[in-house]
Amino acid sequence: MSDAPRPPARRPGEVAFSLLLAVFSVTAFWQSYAISGFKGLSEPGVFPMLASATMLLSSLVILRDVMLKQAGPETGFEPFRRDIVPVRLVVVVGLILAYVIAMPLLGFVVSSAGFLFLAVWYLWRKGPLMSAALTLASLAAIYVIFRQVFQVVLPQGSLIQGVF
Repeated sequence: MSDAPRPPARRPGEVAFSLLLAVFSVTAFWQSYAISGFKGLSEPGVFPMLASATMLLSSLVILRDVMLKQAGPETGFEPFRRDIVPVRLVVVVGLILAYVIAMPLLGFVVSSAGFLFLAVWYLWRKGPLMSAALTLASLAAIYVIFRQVFQVVLPQGSLIQGVF
């Protein structure tokens, strides 16, 4: 029998992530080339081109290494969903999306209060009263620091104007 260590198996989503990394690197290189082309070493696009070329080379090496691995024992959507996009992640991303949509309509204070309350209640699981207390304390601190101390104008919603 051989005691040589076996290379690790591919994890769910590893190929897709490696491909996305390579596509992102090519896009970054293309965008950095568009800055000034490669006309000389003192041009403004040289450093971004070097950085994106390094990203591209690294992503291609990673993609090659991933493709050389054996497929994992679990294939299909379920391992990908369980390991890469669990339900908690999907819920929090949904809350963030709702927050981004609500901000121009309801303003900073109301939308932040709703987002913080729901996120804390869902992630911390200490009940609605503790979540509400933490939300109110956090929001009060944020409001005082940014609105009163730094005098930042916080976004007001189109539906609720002049309240906060």
